[in-house]
Parts: sequence; structure tokens; C-alpha cells
Amino acid sequence: MPEREDQAARPLRLLLGAFGDPGHVFPLLALGRALVARGHDVTLQSWAGWREVAEAEGLRFDEAPEYHVFPTRERPLKPFEAVVRATRDTLPLVQELRPDVVVADILTLAPALAAELQGVPRATVIPHVFPMGAPGHPPYSMGARIPRTALGRRGWDAVSGLVARGEELGRVELNETRRRLGLGPLDWAHGGLSRELTMVGTFPQLEYARPWPEWAHVVGPLLWEPPSDDVELPPGDDPLVLVAPSTSQDAEHVMLRAALEGLADLPVRVLATWNRRPPPADRPLPTPANARIVEWVSYARTMPKCDVVVCHAGHGTVARALASGCAVVAVPSAGDMNENAARVDWAGVGVRIPSRLVGPRALRLAVGRAVEDDALRHRARAVGAWLDHADPATRAAELVEALAARSR
Repeated sequence: MPEREDQAARPLRLLLGAFGDPGHVFPLLALGRALVARGHDVTLQSWAGWREVAEAEGLRFDEAPEYHVFPTRERPLKPFEAVVRATRDTLPLVQELRPDVVVADILTLAPALAAELQGVPRATVIPHVFPMGAPGHPPYSMGARIPRTALGRRGWDAVSGLVARGEELGRVELNETRRRLGLGPLDWAHGGLSRELTMVGTFPQLEYARPWPEWAHVVGPLLWEPPSDDVELPPGDDPLVLVAPSTSQDAEHVMLRAALEGLADLPVRVLATWNRRPPPADRPLPTPANARIVEWVSYARTMPKCDVVVCHAGHGTVARALASGCAVVAVPSAGDMNENAARVDWAGVGVRIPSRLVGPRALRLAVGRAVEDDALRHRARAVGAWLDHADPATRAAELVEALAARSR
């Protein structure tokens, strides 16, 4: 057997680093599970609460340093100070493991920078659509759809200077972080993305046509969730609508409340969850006759039984809904949710409602359309069917193995 093939076949030592929010750690757990299944020795570094599930998947676990950078904490660190400190705290782990590759979530710079200090190959996982702009495209995360006309594309190009100034500020701040660590400056923006290998964990059907850098690969959604039991569904045969709020946004449950009120008179069954974030005691949720409200629900076990998913458009929820063939009603709240909702609308797989318009009537009209529009539901099912012939976690694992082989 040629030496290169023999090297590629041997088990690898790999370090995965993930920001501790579910939408960021779940894709790394999916990748880690695939790598372990292929015989590799994998360590996950993340927040302490993920130790048990990581070890249950056969991964080693290392607790990541957590530094708060928000003004609600006493003596907060500036972002670059937090990254510098976290990188120095992570460096001994990289030195001890001597991994063949370090794979870091897009928000998790410390493992990647520690790997660079040790000369270890680095890969990035993006747990949503690709954030880099392209000519004629609106800025990422603002929630504007790609324009349909040349005039619209020229309009976005006209404001590209504002975006470029913001990207330049990010480059300067990252280079200051690198300087403090003894690393050289980067000449390009989006320096948190590895130019050795970046894996985009979304459906290709949600990505706009664009020139792709050779180091970026759309692998498909990296889906994982903790074990959970089934829940009892509302009785009957009417279409089933799952209302699945964000686990981090909308503390007052405005969307959940509006959905329960707005769907009460529709010929649908409603399964709603408050995702272990209890509503205010002085404002109990309405309980219409066609609805069942639960504390928690397994998306993987429940969404395949649903017709429509109402959500805040976090990427993990959108991806799981589409994987299950469900139409999406997207009510974006913050962060990348506006972008995800725009892609749902653009791809014709759901309906989006601007947060300023959220109310019972808007939810009733949107869900009614999602239930009745056969073309929309057909497109949503077609996106889910893409997974019948694709295995995103395995594809990502193969790319990591190829990076290790190239780097030897």
C-alpha cells in the first residue's frame, strides 16, 4: 500500500472546539460522533455542561475556559482580551494532545489560534449559511433577500463600502489579538475562517449562487440532539403544527403566545413547547382546545410527524424542520435568525414574519398559507429528501481526514 494511503488510514488524534450554545455545540457533536465511528481519537473542548453527552458519544472531553465579555459582569474583558486569555489557557491542551487537526466552531477562536501557535492544521465549522459577502448580495444577517434585478444588485454594491469598513475593523481587532499571541497579521477579513478547510453546515438549497473559495465546502446540516422521550401528540387527523421557540430569545414568549391564540380556530393540531423556559407566572399561556403544551420536545423524533414548524429561525431548528420535510414559519428574533428567515423565504420552503408584526393574526395567516400551499410544502419536502443521498457528518469527517493527509 502506498505510504500516503497508509497514513490516511491510521487513526487520527483530533481536537474539536465549540462555543457552548446548543446551535454551535450540536454540529461539533455530530462531527465528533462521525469521526469516532471512523476509528479516530476525538476530544471535544466546550462548556462544562456538555461533558456527559460528549462522553456518551465516545468523545473525550475537556472543559473550555469561559470569559464573560458583556457589561453586565464586573470588570468585563474586551473581546480580544478574552480570546487571548482563552488561547493561552487552551495551548497546554493542544501541546498535550498533539492533534493531527484542530476543528473549531466559527465563534471559537481559542483552539484555532492555539493550533496555529503549534503549527497544527486548522478547520472551521460554520453552523449556518456562509457569512461572507459576494458582489450584488445584501450584507449577511440583516434579513434582506438576494435581489432579482441588476438594479437591485447595483444598489447593494453601492453600500458595500460600509460593510467593508466593518469587516476591516474586525480584521484590525483580530490582528491585535494575534499580535498579543505572537502571531503575524492577516491581510484579509473573516480571519476566523480557516483557509485550509472551512465546512458550511447548511443545506445547499439555502445558499445563494456565488463564487466559492476553494477552501470552503457546503457539507449539509450537521444534526445532533440529546436523547429524549416521545411526547403525546394532540389527538385527531388535522395537520400538525409544532411551535418551537428559541432556547435563548423571546423571554416573554411573545411568539409562542401569539401562535397559541392565533391558531386556536384553525383546523390544525398544535404541539407547543416552552423549551424549559417557563412563561412569566403572572401571564400563563393560553391553552386552546386544539393544542398541547409541553416543557420539552425531541425535534428529531417529533418533526417527522409534523406538517409545519413555527420557530424563531435559529439555524438548527430550521435545518431539522427541513430535514423532516416540514414547511417553516420563521419569526426571526436576533443574530443570524434574520438571515435564516430570508433564506427560507427565498428558497420557497416557508413563510417569514418580521418580528415587529408578530401577533395572533399574522401567525394565523402564515400557518394557514404554509398548510394550504402545496408548492411550498413540496419544496420543503424536496429539501429534506436531499438527505436521502447525502451524509453531511460523514462528508465533513472525510474532509478533516483529507486535511490531515495533506498536512503530513
